[in-house]
Amino acid sequence: MTDIKNTRNTDNIHKLSKTPTGISGLDEITFGGLPTGRPTLICGTAGCGKTLFSLEFIVRGALEYNEPGVFMAFEEKAEELATNVASLGFDLRKLEEEKLLKLDYVHIDKSEIAETGDYNLDGLFIRLGYAIDSIGAKRVVLDTIENLFTGLTNQGILRAEIRRLFQFLKEKGVTAVITGERDGESLTRQGLEEYVSDCVILLDHRVIDQISTRRLRVVKYRGSLHGTNEYPFLIDDEGISVLPVTSLNLDKPVSSERISTGIPSLDAMLSKGGFYKGSSILVSGTAGTGKTSVAASFANSTCERNDKCLFFAFEESPQQIIRNMRSIGMDLQHHMDKGLLKFYAARPTLYGLEMHLVAIHKAIRKFKPNVVVLDPITNLITVGSVSEVKSMLVRLIDFFQAEQITVMFTALSLNNIVNEQTDEGVSSLVDAWILIRDIELNGERNRGLYIMKSRGMEHSNQVREFVIKEDGLDLVDVYLGPEGVLTGSARAEHILRQHTGSVLHNHALTRKDREILRKRAVLEAKIESLKSEFESAEEELNKVYVEDEIKKRIIDENRTQMTELRKGKTNNKKK
Repeated sequence: MTDIKNTRNTDNIHKLSKTPTGISGLDEITFGGLPTGRPTLICGTAGCGKTLFSLEFIVRGALEYNEPGVFMAFEEKAEELATNVASLGFDLRKLEEEKLLKLDYVHIDKSEIAETGDYNLDGLFIRLGYAIDSIGAKRVVLDTIENLFTGLTNQGILRAEIRRLFQFLKEKGVTAVITGERDGESLTRQGLEEYVSDCVILLDHRVIDQISTRRLRVVKYRGSLHGTNEYPFLIDDEGISVLPVTSLNLDKPVSSERISTGIPSLDAMLSKGGFYKGSSILVSGTAGTGKTSVAASFANSTCERNDKCLFFAFEESPQQIIRNMRSIGMDLQHHMDKGLLKFYAARPTLYGLEMHLVAIHKAIRKFKPNVVVLDPITNLITVGSVSEVKSMLVRLIDFFQAEQITVMFTALSLNNIVNEQTDEGVSSLVDAWILIRDIELNGERNRGLYIMKSRGMEHSNQVREFVIKEDGLDLVDVYLGPEGVLTGSARAEHILRQHTGSVLHNHALTRKDREILRKRAVLEAKIESLKSEFESAEEELNKVYVEDEIKKRIIDENRTQMTELRKGKTNNKKK
């Protein structure tokens, strides 16, 4: 019996062919682009970007993939379309001259449709077919389909002609984009286009708390997997940018390479001598504690290594930051002139959170930095809730980790419930957390810095005095006094007091040393005197001993002589 598994050859399975759109981020969501040779419906309300979307699809195809396209408009004339997209850098007239684009405006009048009775699209098919064949078009756009059936009330004819239109496009083998107006709960006014289309993309433009946000969702895609979430997209001077990142798996690459914080004394507090490359760092503190200065020092150190840094400023203008940092010995303008540092400055209220996410994503993709700074992230709370800001930061951190970009966030501490929630939410996400706090003592305010956490490395648990000087930032070694850590004038006063006490103590010791020397001299003099008396007494005593010895010797000698004399006399008498 033949093994069923062996009869399957996955290489021979026909996969759906896709046409890349060239629209930033969209091809990632659709895993390759729109279905080749099939119609795609782009629907949404007025002002959501349908015409721009379809135009960019045509232009990107012509410029980037050498695929000629036909743009058939039923609302705007060719001159109006060319003018509208000129601000995006699209030169439609030049593309027409190069036979890469065919613009065709079809005027449709309601009264004409009402008078003809029977209605069909044969004339349109002939006109569209000629336009496709004249330039060998691979892409076609019909904008918008509702105008084809304006005033037509016969639903049977309407449905039949819509089916004929879609079938005609498939037979021509073109990748078609058809735009349609959304009507209530239905994706289109007729309600049929969404069913006969092989791919349906919904564009949405909503306003929440007076802040507009554009979002895109792939409603259906026959024969292909696709992203199903809502994706924010941005329309700017470069066209449409879609942010495909919503949620990433925890399988990011990691690096053991270390990068300096820009503050040598802070590097010394980390056992590895800096942060890991690709890590995320949070610097939080109250207003005026120097968070931006720490972030700028980090950026400055990055540029001095000839790496690129992208600085997102949500509170101060680039000119303000450059001027302020110059006062502490950092010339950020020099790095900007070399192309190593770039600022992106915008008020949080300019966009919604999703739009900021798209703008950040796009700027990073374009500049390709090694380090990113966001200063401060707490300002984003003005355009979203705490949970929304946390969700945005999760997506950002995931993106940074995937790209191996080191990011530093700054956050303002306000000592309130909202801030506590923000700190707790953000601090659990980041790899390192540096906290700068106020230390008030002796009627003055100083700064204290300590490392709350640093994943993957040992770090100092001490509170260091954080000093901002003309020549840069520094951390002063811990100085303990009777009442704990001393900073500022309290430190200077205690050091002076200790110095004064040391001088007085040394003076007292010197005075006592002199007194001891004098007493020693007197004592030694007395010892010498007593020694002389002792030697005199000893000499007198020795004199007596000597005289007695002499006397005794003489007596002994005399006795001996007397004995000898007596013996001599006795001998004479015997004779």
